[in-house]
Amino acid sequence: MALEAKVGFLARPDAYPEAPSQVEAVETHMSWVFLTDTHAYKLKKPVRYDYLDFSTAEARRLDCELEVRLNRRLAADVYLGVIPLVLNAEGHLSLGGAGEAVDWLVQMRRLPADRMLDHLLRSGTVSQAEISQLARRLAGFYAALPAETLTPAAYRQSLAGRIEDNLRELSSPEFGLNPKVPADLARFQLGFLQSHTERFDCRVSQGRIVEGHGDLRPEHVCLLAEPVVIDCLEFNRAFRILDPADELGYLALECERLHAPQVGRWLLDGYGEASGDVPPGALLHFYQSCRATLRAKLALWHLRDDGRHPPGKWVATARAYLELAQRHADLAAS
Repeated sequence: MALEAKVGFLARPDAYPEAPSQVEAVETHMSWVFLTDTHAYKLKKPVRYDYLDFSTAEARRLDCELEVRLNRRLAADVYLGVIPLVLNAEGHLSLGGAGEAVDWLVQMRRLPADRMLDHLLRSGTVSQAEISQLARRLAGFYAALPAETLTPAAYRQSLAGRIEDNLRELSSPEFGLNPKVPADLARFQLGFLQSHTERFDCRVSQGRIVEGHGDLRPEHVCLLAEPVVIDCLEFNRAFRILDPADELGYLALECERLHAPQVGRWLLDGYGEASGDVPPGALLHFYQSCRATLRAKLALWHLRDDGRHPPGKWVATARAYLELAQRHADLAAS
């Protein structure tokens, strides 16, 4: 069954057992998300890239189940389960029920938009106490995770591979960037990795490298009475193997991008107080430089989409991230 038919059905209020007043359909790079009054339903697109394969219904089912399991680590009450999209004997679609499962959806409890961290940052209404509570929650999360069994050399090699991949993509003529900018960043990042091996090796030997969230951004954080973090990067485990300093530095970087650098400082200070883990400042800035470079690459990848957004937006976003990457490279070097 074509994706268009599934999307058309799921965009209808009568598709849902809760009988919502309306349904908002939101398309992302890899999914369609359907927002009802009380729930969110995610349908994965049948896409295939170097880093994921959703081309079969079975692959999408397995990924939905993995997404629920992993996200329950930081949002247990939000991820309700996996629901089949069923084609019955009469040829009609339904959520659940008798018939052939033609696809699968992740069902989530809908979170209040005005409590998402990106909204709070833009409105300037987030408090230090709320961020400290989030930092404590994340510190407890990382502390409970088993350390990954990898060698210091393997960890450094994985970081170098990502730096080189970012350089390769950002240097592609299709994006029209000045190739000197990503080349200079990659030269610094690889040089830092080689000249400060002891800092990275120490993080490994301390057992700091864990299977984290993988995509810790403000739009994935909801500051409720008990903070929750949603939408982890479930489709590729290698991207979740990380240093919490890297992941928290990423969230602090995104706060900085949204003109709230003090919120990032509250987060990092709160994590240090709660965990006793205070990574060197230069290491944090290195991680932030690499994350900003990655975000520039991901922004430019939108230019390969089907024209849903004006290309100028993504080029400007990439350039802004590259400026942040250079700023943090300079701070790491100072």
